[in-house]
Amino acid sequence: MAIHITMRQLQVFESVARHLSFTRAAEELHLTQPAVSMQVKQLESMIELPLFEQMGKKVHLTEAGHTMVRHSRTMMAHLSEIERDINSLKGVEGGQLKICIASTVNYFATRLLSSFCEQYKKVHISLEVINREELIRRLEANEPDLVLMGQPPASLDVEATAFMENPLILIANPQHPLSDQSGIKIDRLSEETFVMREPGSGTRSAMMRLFDKHGVKPKEGIQLSSNETIKQSVEAGLGLAVVSAHTVDLELKAGRLISLDVEYFPILRQWYICYRRGKRLSTTAQVFLDFVIKEGRNV
Repeated sequence: MAIHITMRQLQVFESVARHLSFTRAAEELHLTQPAVSMQVKQLESMIELPLFEQMGKKVHLTEAGHTMVRHSRTMMAHLSEIERDINSLKGVEGGQLKICIASTVNYFATRLLSSFCEQYKKVHISLEVINREELIRRLEANEPDLVLMGQPPASLDVEATAFMENPLILIANPQHPLSDQSGIKIDRLSEETFVMREPGSGTRSAMMRLFDKHGVKPKEGIQLSSNETIKQSVEAGLGLAVVSAHTVDLELKAGRLISLDVEYFPILRQWYICYRRGKRLSTTAQVFLDFVIKEGRNV
């Protein structure tokens, strides 16, 4: 049986399989849900096997679906490699970049990108700001050209280069009782309520490693996934928070937040630029990699 599958069908199928949702695939691909369903049905009709099954409200891959996922991702990776090679032949000026960054990186990434685009005006950049969990998934799937993030995942084989310091500081409302104290002992923090990032966040993990090491058991007040809402919550007096110093520069200068003087703070970390080991970087991606490593210290 000859199978004539289009790349559009594979792209739509892979998106549905990754999200296990026709709705989310439609949003990602900027299609209507009926259009997504039609592409999947055409693919199923061609191979004469169902790719998905629905149980209640949940979508699951069939055995044929799992097989198709493996092959579709291999084929799409080959297409990406062709695209990178063609862009390399065009040189940096005609290149494209797909970059994913951690949400915290967004506070300074725009300055890096602006500076890069001033030098390479014809480069087309696709930028996505996502949380750490999704960054790791994208890295594992080898989707972006480059990723800017905190500590690289130990579970993945990646090339990672530190390009900038990322100090984590402890912030509070200026009227907090600890605001006028210096040399605060870390065990004093067990008495405080904290506004925290979601589990899996690199900032939260670094904070908890330090607290566990020194036997600190903070009270968790509110759990939030946005740096902006964390800052607003601390400013409103709902608790303390550990954040990247890069995210609160304006608030500290304006006096809306303060950085507490607590032992073992700041937690010294780094920002990294990463990609899957073995990935062939296009000329454009290599130039951007070198640019970030060189310019990161000046941001």
